[in-house]
Amino acid sequence: MLLEFFDHLLSLFLDTAIWLLFGLVLAAVLKGWIPTTLVEKWLSGTGAGSVIRAALIGAPLPLCSCGVLPTAIALRRSGASKPATVSFLVATPETGVDSISVTYALLGPVMAIIRPISAIISAVVSGMMILLFDSNDNNRDFSAKAVADKKETSCCSEKKEKVSSCCSKTETTESSCCSEQSEIPKPSGILAGLQFAIVDILDDISKWLTIGLVLAAVVATLVEPASLSQWGSGLTAMLLMLVVGLPLYICATASTPLAAALLAAGMSPGAILVFLLVGPATNIASIGILSRELGIRAVIIYLLGISICAVLLGLATDAILSDQMISVGTAMAHHDSGGFMIIKWAAAIILFVLAVKPLRQFIWKDTTTACA
Repeated sequence: MLLEFFDHLLSLFLDTAIWLLFGLVLAAVLKGWIPTTLVEKWLSGTGAGSVIRAALIGAPLPLCSCGVLPTAIALRRSGASKPATVSFLVATPETGVDSISVTYALLGPVMAIIRPISAIISAVVSGMMILLFDSNDNNRDFSAKAVADKKETSCCSEKKEKVSSCCSKTETTESSCCSEQSEIPKPSGILAGLQFAIVDILDDISKWLTIGLVLAAVVATLVEPASLSQWGSGLTAMLLMLVVGLPLYICATASTPLAAALLAAGMSPGAILVFLLVGPATNIASIGILSRELGIRAVIIYLLGISICAVLLGLATDAILSDQMISVGTAMAHHDSGGFMIIKWAAAIILFVLAVKPLRQFIWKDTTTACA
């Protein structure tokens, strides 16, 4: 049984690695080419337009559930409306370029299309519900002093004071965790994007991805294929996935291997979709922070919007894919040629080196020392 577990674990990791690396490269391109100020500008304003823009902007962004919260709060305090903030909060963690590529690898092309479309729909509906039932946007009214204080004290604030070195003719600026200028030159453009993808995103998701892969391997080892088929579809299965997913703290990429294992065990594609939508979008830890920023009423509407949309979209998915349940779960299985297996192993080794922080730092230190 132990050998079977490691066999499943290795297989899942090999299937995931190449597509996750591809997603990280796309994340780097997005980060390097799309300025944050442009995103803030698109999310400002009120009305349905800002809600739709927030969903379309948030869906491809490579931010997991742990990274979207501070980003959304920063956007909110930068002028984004409450409905747009909620739309961004729903769309961003539910999907992304990295999780879409992993979904394609483990769940097939059909689910890779359905998942981001469902995320955008649920985000727009949740934002519209805020627009209709919680139009009071008092939390957005910051005084000029509060905004000025935030700009001066925030970790992303612009640096005001310049410090000159007594031994240098060049002036240096006081650095911050998000400043664009510091004493040590920082990469820009696509290099900055790659640094963001490897250091920020991969470090954020690596632990949860490992947990997801291990749980998926456990499920694949202990649960016989199709053993959950008797109660793995219909409204009961959707509600079960809703109860499991709502309080869970898991990112979109890490939830995909577990969803693939549940699908192979007999859960329907619709029930899996419910889990893939609510798991990354909500967790108990974030509700208190969101209540302070958006208000309790908005958080209740936010949770209701996600839950209702997830169940309805899950039922619709089962209706569409009723005759394709097996093909969705096995679309990418058992078709690899020898050449592609070499690529998968190479991607797995690269991903392992990048994900293990001490190993990555050791190699990077040796490289920079050799170049010095």
